[in-house]
Amino acid sequence: MADGQHHATSRYAEEAGREIKSLSEADVDELTRGGGWGLAKPVELNGYPGPSHVLEMKNQIGLTDDQLQKVQQVFDLMQARASAEGRIFVDAERKLDAAFRSRTISETALGELVAKAEASRSRLRFIHLAAHLEVTQVLDPGQIAIYDEHRGYSK
Repeated sequence: MADGQHHATSRYAEEAGREIKSLSEADVDELTRGGGWGLAKPVELNGYPGPSHVLEMKNQIGLTDDQLQKVQQVFDLMQARASAEGRIFVDAERKLDAAFRSRTISETALGELVAKAEASRSRLRFIHLAAHLEVTQVLDPGQIAIYDEHRGYSK
């Protein structure tokens, strides 16, 4: 390179070796095990407790046996649904990546692949957001305040 020219390495360079370029191994693991993947931030940060965190803090929050059972049911169903949908989303991202790798993708195929991936992501997000809504209905305002305080959301 001549003086004054700079080589600009992409911030994505280290991701080029990924099996699915848009997802890290940690992302794939979290998605396929039903983890939240940050999809519930709007509810979490607006005072709607998440089932996994409520279960972790059951003693601090003072869950009754009935509440514990209800929150556990919400969590179990959410995790099962999120895990199943997470696998669908990962597969959709894998197919999108493979289509680009083949270098034969058309604009029509691109539209279909993106639509499938985004529909799955939308369903996945709904699963997580809805679980927070359900858990909030199980808790009383005092328990929600304790949750927020322990999570560092107190104002």
